[in-house]
Amino acid sequence: MRRKIGLDELLERAPAQGPAPGGLQGTVPGAGTVPVPGPQGAGPHAGPASPRGRAPHTEFEFELPLGYVDDEGTVHRHGAMRLATARDELMPQIDLRVKENPAYLGVVLLSHVITRLGDVTDVHAGIVERMYATDVAFLQDLYQRINSEGHTRAAVTCPHCDGAFEVDLAGGRLGES
Repeated sequence: MRRKIGLDELLERAPAQGPAPGGLQGTVPGAGTVPVPGPQGAGPHAGPASPRGRAPHTEFEFELPLGYVDDEGTVHRHGAMRLATARDELMPQIDLRVKENPAYLGVVLLSHVITRLGDVTDVHAGIVERMYATDVAFLQDLYQRINSEGHTRAAVTCPHCDGAFEVDLAGGRLGES
């Protein structure tokens, strides 16, 4: 007779790192960029899914305030982040680095959802570790925004004229709207 186990017990049994037969790695589809069908020219800020069943927008482009500097001295500022899956949020909980230092959770989580950073397509925790704190804070805010609200736009009000408008938090340079 099989018994039901809770999420806590499942996470306790799961391997700390890497795929294992029958573990979480084998039961949830792999994470990656999901192709988004839609009309040509539908940019990263296309509206919500249509009632006809079109897939929601799942990848968002961004520009880092400072940029990641690789070993050759190249600065990478433009990148893309995809929506997080339940697996993305669960896997860091069983990562040994996160268990030893809970503050490392953000680094691991971001390394799972950043699909591209300039020419770098294999974004891993080591890359996120070497980013400037300003850029990591920017990415954490972007992660929160797209995964809770589904977009990168924010409604703001001008303090001088009280005019309401939207700004895109993912693009543009510092100080620009």
